Amino acid sequence: MSDVYAARRALLRDRCAAAGTSAALITRPANVRYLAGAFPEGAVLLIGPAEDVLFCATSPSGEADEGRLDEHLRLSLLSGPGSDPAVAAADLARSADVRVDSLAVEEHHLTVARHRALGSVAPRLRLTDLGNAVEQQRVIKDEEEIACLRIAAEIADQALGELLESILVGRTERHLALELERRLVDHGADGPAFPTSVGAGPHSGRARHRPSDRRVEEGDFLSVCLGANYRGYRCEIGRTFVIGTTPADWQIELYDLVFAAQRAGREALVPGAAYRDVDHAARSVLDSAGHGEGLAPWTGHGVGLEIDEDPQLAPTAMGKLDACVPVTVEPGVHLPGRGGVRIDDTLVVRPEADGGPELLTITTKELLAL
Repeated sequence: MSDVYAARRALLRDRCAAAGTSAALITRPANVRYLAGAFPEGAVLLIGPAEDVLFCATSPSGEADEGRLDEHLRLSLLSGPGSDPAVAAADLARSADVRVDSLAVEEHHLTVARHRALGSVAPRLRLTDLGNAVEQQRVIKDEEEIACLRIAAEIADQALGELLESILVGRTERHLALELERRLVDHGADGPAFPTSVGAGPHSGRARHRPSDRRVEEGDFLSVCLGANYRGYRCEIGRTFVIGTTPADWQIELYDLVFAAQRAGREALVPGAAYRDVDHAARSVLDSAGHGEGLAPWTGHGVGLEIDEDPQLAPTAMGKLDACVPVTVEPGVHLPGRGGVRIDDTLVVRPEADGGPELLTITTKELLAL
């Protein structure tokens, strides 16, 4: 992987040079990990014209959730307590040995105070905005990244499948969420990709619902949304079930509608498709059935080192899909006071010649009565 990280940094270095910038300072944790292989707490990465340096307050731990550092990357440990790695990086950038006259920084991540500190330690260093250059570079995944996402999805599927074999009536949303997160770790995840959501009865179908002490009852819709973090890569799966033996007619009707919307969104995932067109494919199904109001502002989003990455599949999103871009498709409808349905999958965009979109989360989407 060392060659992979070096190639990623070289690409960013070339982009900076083309923009007339001598060096770049990376402070956003996911971006540091993408370029360095690991993110020791508080670390920053200086991409220089000739050498790259990772500045850390403490030595890398080697823990799985931190990642594995590129062994060829120069490491600089700060000696003084309370020292700011970003300030140390700027200090090195202005030194005569490095000869940098401009430094691109991630203004969307830096605090105002930290930005001022950089200008103070290197007043003659011209600070420019790197923007989302690294995030854009992260959009298309290589096959090793996709392999990590595939394993994360398998872990999430396993955890969810085991939960469905247990007794659910009488247990609280909070209890079920904690059990799912424990099962994720038991199956090899570094941890949950995001706080697990479990919604029962009137809470079902709500996006990012925080589990409460509400107990699961017969006749409830039960919505579950979870994801695994494996080697830093995060997936998402969401399913809705009925508690009891026979779903009510309104539950079957609503489930079939959301399923149709989700299928339309999945089928629209082809290289070259506009982000907004994927959103429209799913949203129009729900809108035509009278559920346009109250829908989430997006149909899906990218996943990777963060659970919510570019691209955003939303009505006003600009851009088109590329192959090897992992995204979620997650439409849902919530009826206040009654409940609702959410169906979420993680997929990888693939051309038709390769079989079309690759479904990573394979737990059945049949309406199960548990």
